[in-house]
Amino acid sequence: MLDDLIAIALKAGAAIMPIYERFDAASVATKGDGSPVTAADEAAEAVILAELARVAPGIPVVAEESVAAGKCPATGSRFFLVDPLDGTKEFISRNGEFTVNIALIENGRPVLGVVYAPAIGDIYAGGEGQGARAAKVANGVVGTWRKIAVRACTGSGISVLASRSHLTDETKAFVEKFSVADFVSAGSSLKFCKLAAGEADLYPRLGRTMEWDTAAGDAVLRAAEGGVMTMDGKPLVYGKRNQTEDVDFANPWFVAAGSFDPFATVTE
Repeated sequence: MLDDLIAIALKAGAAIMPIYERFDAASVATKGDGSPVTAADEAAEAVILAELARVAPGIPVVAEESVAAGKCPATGSRFFLVDPLDGTKEFISRNGEFTVNIALIENGRPVLGVVYAPAIGDIYAGGEGQGARAAKVANGVVGTWRKIAVRACTGSGISVLASRSHLTDETKAFVEKFSVADFVSAGSSLKFCKLAAGEADLYPRLGRTMEWDTAAGDAVLRAAEGGVMTMDGKPLVYGKRNQTEDVDFANPWFVAAGSFDPFATVTE
């Protein structure tokens, strides 16, 4: 199924790019939660929903824009999580760091994931027991895949990724616990992929996210032997509904990491 998800992500990217190329900031709408949405979000989600119904009929799909419109299926133990355009703020600012995210969840774990950044031509994929891989995309065609994996920490200071749009004071305070050699801002779920590709060591997100924001990147990172942990050091789980302190599918704060263990290695 991973190859099917890759093909669907590419098709969604093809729907996004014409809109991106002629994008007018005046066309941005605001959802009920105050977040922006564009015609590209909606076009990509329509492609993904249609294609998933074709290749995986019967598996529920939880997709960001559908949920915002009040359409959310019962999920059970196996379902898809879709963010058709992660990094809408990056899309609007035209820095290219937005992605198409598609993940398959089984028993609370992201077991397959694809992250595609159509504007910069990068695609990442990974699956439980399959490892992780990355490739360049040109004119909608995927080039040669290369295996990726998290890197070993050298002990001389870690490289930390942070959200370009959501760098909180709590995140800054958390990072100050470690010996940091490099601090880099980046957008969308590409942060998970940079960890998976051995280009950084730590991505703390002490702020609000939803499951569709993280699932695909989490799947790629786990396949590359990294992980995503909540602040108690436990793996982030998916399919969170009827939460007493938050809405369905909302994530708690988390830390994504390669081989670096942020809960075992703290320097005061």
